[in-house]
Amino acid sequence: MTDGTTLLNGIDEGIKVVVSSTVTGAESPNLVIKGIQNLFPDFSNHQTIAEPSFGRPSNIILSQDDVSLNHFLVAIHKQAILDTALDVMSLNLVDGYTYFEILRQASVNGKVAFNLDGQKPLGGVIKVELSGEDLPAWIEAATWHRGRDALPRKINDERTMNPDGEASTWH
Repeated sequence: MTDGTTLLNGIDEGIKVVVSSTVTGAESPNLVIKGIQNLFPDFSNHQTIAEPSFGRPSNIILSQDDVSLNHFLVAIHKQAILDTALDVMSLNLVDGYTYFEILRQASVNGKVAFNLDGQKPLGGVIKVELSGEDLPAWIEAATWHRGRDALPRKINDERTMNPDGEASTWH
């Protein structure tokens, strides 16, 4: 960050990170990989994957362990969506494990847009799984911003967004 803040990356803090995406039908695996790499540059694919063709649709899961979250965290800081990220990243948190999904269409432009559980967006999703000791504290630290000095936030606090994605405090 340009303000001197050191961002976390997950890997160096004892957080196991798995990034994956399912590619089906006429979707191009190579374009999906490029979209993932816009947010997770060290995501790589070491296998040769054929592009889909008539009668040969795509049907693969792209997945990699130990992917750095640094670029993703920079993106959510730049987009100023840290409170949303706190809520979405902790929505499925159970016993040191959580997952969340990012829209692949947004990732093509290096942007982060979160998918709500149960939604099947056009263009697919990137699934990010996190696990590790004291994961709730890590998520709070990774999404921290100066505004929390004046208006503190914690996982599952009274300001947590509603399950449908609506803000719980703005209505």
